[in-house]
Amino acid sequence: MKCVLQRVLEAKCEVDNNLVSEISHGFLLLTCFEKEDDKATIDKAIYKILNLRIFDDEDGRMNKNILDVQGEILNISQFTLSWNGTKGHRPSFERSMNAQSANLNFEIMTRNFNKSLKCKKGIFGADMKISLVNDGPVTFHLEF
Repeated sequence: MKCVLQRVLEAKCEVDNNLVSEISHGFLLLTCFEKEDDKATIDKAIYKILNLRIFDDEDGRMNKNILDVQGEILNISQFTLSWNGTKGHRPSFERSMNAQSANLNFEIMTRNFNKSLKCKKGIFGADMKISLVNDGPVTFHLEF
């Protein structure tokens, strides 16, 4: 699994000029499931993401996690993250999980995030337009 996590002041997802979901401060999470990912991978990712201390404390140091600041997550499926860019100029997505399994895992991940905080999502496989105000900017690339 690969994720790009951006700390945001706000983020929203639109499909066909219709608002699908939006959040205030928290994370915009771009999530890619790869062939070998399983429930343990999802659990590891959720634990790591919820506990990342990347929000400022009272002294301006990154010392608080998303739960501490009562943030939200906008989770967006992003199969194109599976390409590592090392060969050629046309991306290959052969490492991506098949769509049916990836969608199931995406739903499980979103549902499990919702046990701890508010997690909204895009529409799996749709042509989404994502808008955000990056806070910092603070952006991380995570692999599980």
